[in-house]
Amino acid sequence: MTYTDAQGRQQILDTLARATEQLAAALGALGAAYEQLDERSADRLEEELFRPVQLAYGRAQRVHAGFAQRSGLAGRAFAQPPAGSPSQGARGLIDRGLGAVASAEDALATLQDSMLPVEVGDPELRANLAAIREALGLIPGRARELLRTLGR
Repeated sequence: MTYTDAQGRQQILDTLARATEQLAAALGALGAAYEQLDERSADRLEEELFRPVQLAYGRAQRVHAGFAQRSGLAGRAFAQPPAGSPSQGARGLIDRGLGAVASAEDALATLQDSMLPVEVGDPELRANLAAIREALGLIPGRARELLRTLGR
């Protein structure tokens, strides 16, 4: 399929936006889980899950804005992370957050695999995508460990 550079850049922005929205959803779910945990578990959740996702979310927003500016395309503002539903319980909320992190990571992996970032010639974008994915790659293992010890 043939596409123009402008279409490729717009596709990159759209994918970045979807990944960023997924990270926002993860933050909402993890924030709601935090509220349901005891102090010790909440502190662990914040350090091992919430903070890294929050950093990835902020970086994804900056990457989106920077790439849009460099490409001469319209950026966008992202809404505050939605609050999670407390009725799911802490484990359910953490699982929902993990699902959203996985969706974001999948979107970024697909983007990298598509070679679009290489074709549009943006080394800064490629480096930031790799850094975000690297940070997100640590989340599932940390979450499994947290869930394993939750309530003990």
